[in-house]
Amino acid sequence: MTDLFDPLTAPQAAPPSRSRSAASRRAAAKRRRRRRQRTALVLALVLGVVGVGGYLVLDRVSEGLSGFTNPFADEAEDYPGPGGDAVTVEIPEGATGAAMGAVLQEAGVVASVEAFTQAFSENPAASSIQPGTYQLQLEMRAADAVSRLVSGEKVETTVTIPEGFTVAQVLDRVASVTTIPRDELQAALEDPEAVGLPAVAEGNAEGWLFPKTYTVQPDDDATGVMAAMIEQTKNELTALGVPEDQWQDVLTKASIVEKEAPDDYRGEVARVIENRLDRGSPLGMDAIDAYGRGKPADQITRDEFNDPDFPYASRQQVGLPPTPIANPGAASVEAVIDPPPGDWMWYVTVNLDTGETKFTNSYSEFERFKAEYQAWAAENS
Repeated sequence: MTDLFDPLTAPQAAPPSRSRSAASRRAAAKRRRRRRQRTALVLALVLGVVGVGGYLVLDRVSEGLSGFTNPFADEAEDYPGPGGDAVTVEIPEGATGAAMGAVLQEAGVVASVEAFTQAFSENPAASSIQPGTYQLQLEMRAADAVSRLVSGEKVETTVTIPEGFTVAQVLDRVASVTTIPRDELQAALEDPEAVGLPAVAEGNAEGWLFPKTYTVQPDDDATGVMAAMIEQTKNELTALGVPEDQWQDVLTKASIVEKEAPDDYRGEVARVIENRLDRGSPLGMDAIDAYGRGKPADQITRDEFNDPDFPYASRQQVGLPPTPIANPGAASVEAVIDPPPGDWMWYVTVNLDTGETKFTNSYSEFERFKAEYQAWAAENS
């Protein structure tokens, strides 16, 4: 998002005296007797409370002690099972056992969150429960509900692909949420015709897996899931009126905007890209080098940045990189299609907290913007 085109310890207390008077020893002994008497009285009171109303005391204590079971507490409310009418329930991504229990209780599947969380903790495979839509039954025994979720027999699964994910990140996300193995997803992309990848992509799906939330059915395979993402990209480009022969270039530019631009400045960054291309200047944008090298820009060496033989060396190569560098969302595509007018050649995000970014066509002003960013970084490091 910043275009840097140019390359007590407390003092120790005094030790106590080793000698004490007989009077001080007698006073200390008296204080000890009083403490023992108070301790005995408190213990008797506690035992009395436990004997009469200890349920309340232990119940509250047990709430704060992991693994503590209140012997006076009632059993968590549970249905006897086996269950009644079918009902579909969606388990959201990242849900804890308690969150799942709340969803199931609200749907009428289990009698209480407590019964579900207890059953969840007793099932060693419960941590493998995946997000998705499941068909369960009303008024199930909590342990049966956990077992059904563990079985993984989902009606459908939703998987969300964020803007700016690379192909590798998309495959990781899909494999982590669905039951489709990652190697099958990778293999599907290695058959461009089967997944509908246009010829202009030259066999590389980077940029073509449109970011949105997809529904994956239990019988969907890797080819079908990848094909749906690619088809969505084609539909978006068509709806925006982008000619087919410009699809790859638009996606490549939009992917740079997606990785470089703060949300409020997509159009301005898109204009800088066009201006540099028109002038025949290298794009000089760190996100390109970072994608090509497979590591953050601050880990790229000066020699790597200036390697004339590396196709993603954006300070050396003129024109667009060989491929998109991420999968852009609709906002970045739209910014590329219709960027605002301007003669800007450089920009610097001067405040990473607010995203404030300044644009200029003057190199000396660009240098001042860099100094402004460096001062902000030093103050906020």
